[in-house]
Amino acid sequence: MIRPMKIVKGLPVEAAEPAGDTPTMRLFALLEVMAAKDQRYSLQGLVEETGLPKPTLHRMLQQLEGAGLLQREGDGRHYGIGTRLRRLAENLLLNDSLHGARHTVLRQLVEEIGESCNLTALSGSEVVYLDRVETAAPLRFYLHSGSRVPVHCSASGKIFLSQMSPAQRRRLLSNAPLEPYTPKTLTDTDALEKEVQRIRKDGYAIDHEEFLPGLLCIATLVPSGDDAPSNLCIAVQAPVMRLDAAKAKTLLPALQRAAKALSRIDAGAAFSDRAQA
Repeated sequence: MIRPMKIVKGLPVEAAEPAGDTPTMRLFALLEVMAAKDQRYSLQGLVEETGLPKPTLHRMLQQLEGAGLLQREGDGRHYGIGTRLRRLAENLLLNDSLHGARHTVLRQLVEEIGESCNLTALSGSEVVYLDRVETAAPLRFYLHSGSRVPVHCSASGKIFLSQMSPAQRRRLLSNAPLEPYTPKTLTDTDALEKEVQRIRKDGYAIDHEEFLPGLLCIATLVPSGDDAPSNLCIAVQAPVMRLDAAKAKTLLPALQRAAKALSRIDAGAAFSDRAQA
């Protein structure tokens, strides 16, 4: 299925062609294409954006319009978000208390340390951004929610690797080539294994210009609460001119406090789910 954004060589590349295993998933993927940009689409514009045949797209647009998910604009040529889809998005935001609570912790952390912070999860051989709050500083790297970064050269990815057994790491990395994104990217499996062992011992990971030139990131896991491996990580990112490795380590106490707060939120949500079951 289509991804909102993938980072390749440090540049955002938007996937356009809607793909799916079923007609329903292809319709959903078309909605993702249209939601990825702040613009109205015409039939011809979508043909150029997706590469799909005009008759196929016309049929898909009719189905989405008939379901109230899209609506024809006043000129009769362009399509915008329908009332039903807008209401769905609003309800998701209003009722997603877990996301709201997590976002509050992330925002407070940014206010405390003054740099951009994000929440990530492991998805296959990549790390996906679940949420992010940007610093107010004028110089920053913009990576929005839904962005994906490689596991082998990101702080979050390396700390996720540190939880795995050597066999699990080999299996994962054998299907994810260690591509050199910068001159500092670790592309040797032995060197990466040594780095992962250090991370496992220290409890935090640093990406020092391994993914993007000029970017330093420090990350730590959000405790799962039951000693199981965690699939949630919190990280701080900043330009190297403002944040070096030594200064990044001084931010660890704040980062770890935020991680514990997130762990309590997740534990509370899990308890609530069990009580309602």
